[in-house]
Amino acid sequence: MALRNKKSDQPIKVKKESLKKSIQIFRYIRPYMGYFVLGMFFLVLGSLIFMALMGLPGEMANIAIGSPKFNLGLKVYDFWWIFLTILLLQGLFSYARTYLFAVVSEKGMADLRKDLYQKIITQPVAFFEEKRVGELTSRITTDVEQLQAAFSVTLAEFIRQIVILIAGIFIIFIWTPRLSTIMLLTFPAIVISAMVFGRFIKKLSRQRQDELARTNTIVEETFQSFTIVKSFANELYETIRYGKSVDRIVKVSLDFAKMRGIFFTFIITILFGGIFFILWQGALMLEKGQMEAGDLFSFIMYTGILGGAIASLGTLATQLLTAVGATEKILEILNTPSEFDINQSGHAEDLKIKGDIDYKNIRFAYPTRKDTNVLNDISIHLDAGKKVALVGQSGAGKSTIVQLLMKFYTPDSGEITIDGTNINDFNITAYRKNIGIVPQEIILFGGTIRENISYGKPGASDEEIIEAAKQSNSWEFISSFPEGLDTIVGDRGMKLSGGQRQRIAIARAILKDPKILILDEATSSLDAESEKLVQDALDKLMANRTSIIIAHRLATIRDVDWIYVLENGQIVEQGSHHELTEDENGVYASLARLQFDSANHI
Repeated sequence: MALRNKKSDQPIKVKKESLKKSIQIFRYIRPYMGYFVLGMFFLVLGSLIFMALMGLPGEMANIAIGSPKFNLGLKVYDFWWIFLTILLLQGLFSYARTYLFAVVSEKGMADLRKDLYQKIITQPVAFFEEKRVGELTSRITTDVEQLQAAFSVTLAEFIRQIVILIAGIFIIFIWTPRLSTIMLLTFPAIVISAMVFGRFIKKLSRQRQDELARTNTIVEETFQSFTIVKSFANELYETIRYGKSVDRIVKVSLDFAKMRGIFFTFIITILFGGIFFILWQGALMLEKGQMEAGDLFSFIMYTGILGGAIASLGTLATQLLTAVGATEKILEILNTPSEFDINQSGHAEDLKIKGDIDYKNIRFAYPTRKDTNVLNDISIHLDAGKKVALVGQSGAGKSTIVQLLMKFYTPDSGEITIDGTNINDFNITAYRKNIGIVPQEIILFGGTIRENISYGKPGASDEEIIEAAKQSNSWEFISSFPEGLDTIVGDRGMKLSGGQRQRIAIARAILKDPKILILDEATSSLDAESEKLVQDALDKLMANRTSIIIAHRLATIRDVDWIYVLENGQIVEQGSHHELTEDENGVYASLARLQFDSANHI
């Protein structure tokens, strides 16, 4: 089987193996199989009643002219309550079917969303380096929505149309066998031709949507980066680029209009011509007394229903195949091994660690760049409760050292130990609860200040949150807000200043009360006043904790216990600030002279 790729319109093959794998997704329907079976029962019963209902008007017309086809002993007057009863039953069955399939799709896909989110959130950092966030978001939203539509509407409608098609063919052959033979010899060819035309129209429609999407992308990019456009004086360039994109939309739209015009001409001349030919044959049979007027009326109705069913099956089959493709992408993620079992993480025992850290002969290259070593035979020791700084140019390996400590990656060789135990032997959740980090670029969640601080200790009391805020020098500005802790910080914390965001992050780390603290240039982007407040808060936070400080500004690490200087993934110098500055030819001394001399000139 094949379906079309929306971007390239190239056929995507759906192999038997893919269909077999896609059946795995039905495990999310299994808990609600009773609802599904009952829904199918109402679907089939409702479809059969619908087909029976379509034959009643013709029989009513036969009774009216005194030539009933079936000796039911009914009069025309009796049909009002028959129609009413059947319509009420049809409505009841339709409601029951819709609700039951909604239960199956909503609850089943809710379970799938939860599992998919759980699987994604428990992946290692390397997974997010290989996958784009937009792609993962699409899996958990668009792809799941396609499956939900397939289970709630498409699959049910597909089966309904099959029931209608089979029942309809059976009824018309019983009702008007001769006219049915004529119809079956001519009508399928007409409907198939209409489906082929429809395929071309869909192709052009997709092309138009793709061009429209590209045009919208230009608009979004230029509006979001408006200052860049202005600073490079590229208004004319962007206007021309947008104009060309709009022109492509017009070209595709005109081709689309031409094809639709041809299609409408086909519908009027061929499709309706075929219908009128069958009706003409029926009229001749009626004139010769070979059939009754009511039978011709019923035949016309059934023929229209069958034509609609045949046309719908093509569209519904394409939608189901698209859902199969979405299922395959979702299962690819669901079958990816997680970093840890999230169901066991809540039962992990608290680790009682002191904070002695040893890096022993560490070598490491990132999974996406295995040909380039980032760390080469690194050995570092940190005593519990001491402050150690990592210094070096960008790309020297400072952040990588920290990421290995947090178990974002695994060293290619060597080992990292805490209090003499390899960190790989610890429960990953319990282990990471002992590590706090204040990064250079603070990203807060878009909720309240309370929610952001308590992220360090979910369920913390207001007293604990306020105490952490006071220790981080953030309570003063928090209490000045009318909503206090309930102040909304905005997307990524954009309603707060840089210094305020840093102090909220420090409060979050204080509340977590980690044994090991990581500071990644936590004051580098702040003004002098904010830096003083943040540095004071950091000094309180670092007290009695093993602290690793990634530093570019050497003035912030004069008082640390030990400094490691890195170049090209290797430690080239180590010692205290005083010891390293005494070596005038050393790397650290050169950096210190450069920074301190620049500061004195300002």
